[in-house]
Amino acid sequence: MITFGPAGFEAYARLRFIPDPTGPGQSETDADVPTEHPSDVEQTRRALRLLAAFTSTPQECYFCLWEGYSDAPLPPQVQRGPLVELPHRRYALLRGALGDIDAWETDLGAGQNIAPPAFVWPADHRWCLASDVDPHWAGIGAEQAAIDALLADSQLDVVPANPQGSQPQYR
Repeated sequence: MITFGPAGFEAYARLRFIPDPTGPGQSETDADVPTEHPSDVEQTRRALRLLAAFTSTPQECYFCLWEGYSDAPLPPQVQRGPLVELPHRRYALLRGALGDIDAWETDLGAGQNIAPPAFVWPADHRWCLASDVDPHWAGIGAEQAAIDALLADSQLDVVPANPQGSQPQYR
């Protein structure tokens, strides 16, 4: 499971799509999530907009889409494109401007709510957002100032993280 992207960033955080479990054996369906809670991709989009200030290459970014997402099957042209293979996962590699995240659902999900990109990083490698299919959060590696900006945003649920430590999980 790839959850924080590459090692070597100054700081790491978790963008929690839903709150962490409050007790052992809790299921995601038992999480206390408000009715108007933003989708995972909406939260990812907000985080990426903040991270845009921490790259010199916002017009040249990379996005990975896991080939196993049932809600976003890979379009034929994407299936023929470059694939990134990591242990236990294959991803379509897409390239574009960071602002392309605004059309994520339209371009890949026929306008429906779909999962966020599995990975996003700018060409200058200043940060990486990793959103694996299994955890209820996305991992972010970046310089401390970028993580601080995410932590300060009251509309995001971001907490500091240690990639080497165990992370909260639902059963």
